Parts: sequence; structure tokens; C-alpha cells
Amino acid sequence: MPANQTRSRARERNNALNRPEFMSLNQPLKSSSAEARGTARRPSQRHQQSQNQPGTNAQHESPENNKERKELPEEDCMQLNPSFKGIAMNSLLAIDICMSKRLGVCAHTTSSWGSVRSMVKLLALTGHGIPWIFGTIVCLTRSNTLAGQEVLVNLLLALLLDVMTVAGMQKLVKRKGPWEMAPSFLDYLAMDIYSFPAAHASRAAMVSKFLLAHLVLAVPLRILLVLWAVLVGMSRVLLGRHHLTDVGCGFALGFLHYNLVEMVWLSSNTCQTLISIGTFNWSPLY
Repeated sequence: MPANQTRSRARERNNALNRPEFMSLNQPLKSSSAEARGTARRPSQRHQQSQNQPGTNAQHESPENNKERKELPEEDCMQLNPSFKGIAMNSLLAIDICMSKRLGVCAHTTSSWGSVRSMVKLLALTGHGIPWIFGTIVCLTRSNTLAGQEVLVNLLLALLLDVMTVAGMQKLVKRKGPWEMAPSFLDYLAMDIYSFPAAHASRAAMVSKFLLAHLVLAVPLRILLVLWAVLVGMSRVLLGRHHLTDVGCGFALGFLHYNLVEMVWLSSNTCQTLISIGTFNWSPLY
């Protein structure tokens, strides 16, 4: 009997199934099936977790990505299929910017025409709103005729309409000039801060049209008045303050202001009433 026991023990030792790495083969079927199910479930659970993690990461990242997409300006977004109208508008704007920068030969003292910058600035100053408004008020206080006062009051109304309209449009569009320049003190007073539309061009076109219609001038003076309006508009392009389209729209806006003033032309009696209110002389009202 002892010899048989020693033999059986030797057989068990020599049996490969009794080794630790093969102990799972001697387990009952239930446990092996449960482990098989567990092992079968684990990859699926890992796969689900791996699927859920990108979803949660996407949920965490989606608000940030949305914010970044919202913060990007529209002009920086690439259109994969732009329309013909969009291509044409972008091309015209690019040509406008390129031509305006090339024509800004007096933008700085170091520019190609920097030596005549002071003369061009003086020419542009003749179309500024503040000198025209104060000059019209001074002429109105010194005028003695009813016809002259009527023309000057309507001119003052046209100047105020031009300043307010151009300032409102510039504030709405907020287009900057071709060259980065800070507005001057007079520009802040006249609310001429942005580029579109050109206030000097609008005012020059309106004033020249107004004076040609209500003043008796010789032909050379009429030609000089039209030439002055054109040069005032171009001077702003030479100084690098406005684009060509800004000046063109300014001229069109000036003609529109003139037509509006002609439509609501104030009569002599109305002008005398306004003058009496402005000078605190109430005698015409009684």
C-alpha cells in the first residue's frame, strides 16, 4: 500500500494538468462558463466605455468648440461654395483697397508726395463741417436781407443734416480707412471718425450744388466750384483717410442731402421765426 501511494503521488506530480497554469482546466464547467461570460462581457464593456468616453469628451468639448466657432468672425470663415455675387463683391473690395492704398501718396510725411501733405490737408480743411457751420452762422448774423437770410438758414439746415446723417452711417458701418490714422480733434467735433461714407466729399458735393443753384455766379466761378468739390473728395484719398468707394458714396449722399433740403425748403417767414428764436428776439412772433 505505501508503494502504491508513492506511485500515485509521483503520477500526480508528473501530470501536466496539476501545474498552476493549468489549474483552470480542472475547474467545474459552471465556473468556467461564468468566467467565459465575464471575459466575453469585459471586451464589450470596454468597448462601450470607450464609446461613452468620446461622447462625454465631446459633450465637455462641444461648448468650447461652439464658443470658438461663434467667436470666429465671418470674414475668416472659408466658404466652400461662394456665390458669384460674393466673389464679385470681394473682388471689388480688394481692388478698392489696393487702389486706395496706392493713391495714398500723402498719407505720411515720408510718402512719395509727403512734401505737399500740408497743402493737401489745407485743401481738405476747406470741406470740413465745423468751418462751414460756423461760417454760415457768422454770415447769418451779418446778413440784412430777407432773401440772404432765407438761403443761409436753409444752408445751415443742410449742413446739420449732412453732419448727422454721415455720422450715423459711419457709426453703423464702422469701416476703417486704408491707412491706420487717429482722427483729429476737429474730426471728433464733427463726428467724422470712420471712413464710410466720406463726410468731406458729401459736404463738398452738397455745398457746391447748393451754391450753384441759389447764387448767381459766372461760368469760371461755377467751374472752379465744381473742381473744388472734386479736389476736396480726392484730397481725403491722397491723405489715406478714405477709400475711393467712400468718396463716391459721399458724393452721392451729398446730392441726396441737397434734394432733401430742396423738398423741405423753409420759407422766409419760417426762417425769420427761427432767427428770432435763436437770437431771443420774440418781436416777429407777435
